[in-house]
Amino acid sequence: MPRPLFAGLLLAIALPLWAGEVRELNWSDLVPPDAPVETPQAAPIHDLSQLADALSEAGPAALQQSPAAPVVKALDGQAVKLPGYIVPLDVTDEGRVTEFLLVPYFGACIHVPPPPSNQIVHVQAELGVLLDALYQPFWVEGPLKVEHSSSELAEVGYQMQADKIYAYELPDS
Repeated sequence: MPRPLFAGLLLAIALPLWAGEVRELNWSDLVPPDAPVETPQAAPIHDLSQLADALSEAGPAALQQSPAAPVVKALDGQAVKLPGYIVPLDVTDEGRVTEFLLVPYFGACIHVPPPPSNQIVHVQAELGVLLDALYQPFWVEGPLKVEHSSSELAEVGYQMQADKIYAYELPDS
């Protein structure tokens, strides 16, 4: 077999396998390297005993830190996985969250200032996640779209149709 034909066949076989690779992202990967450094306006909630106060409907709404933060356009269309916490937008009658905001810390967007828009992913998920499970972090996998949208809670810089959602577990040390 001639070399160019063999190389072409090899490329035709390998390219779909390489293209299907899911890229693991960190939240910092969603911020362009030349973006101005954001100074948080409020600390995220890490003490779960404060959660009831933060989730109270009586509290004042929190203003988003940077509703039009710059995004990484090169991520558009990439298959990615990103760890984070789920802020529900739509819950089915069966108690499954099928539309949500994925955020980097617990309590974001609910009376704690939402993070910059480039630190929020608007996710649609066919099966969704049980509402009772939202106190833990999750991995969310799927194609990432660089697209701005608004919700009642925050401005968002990225979109995703989730292919997989599963519990985040710390690696064994």
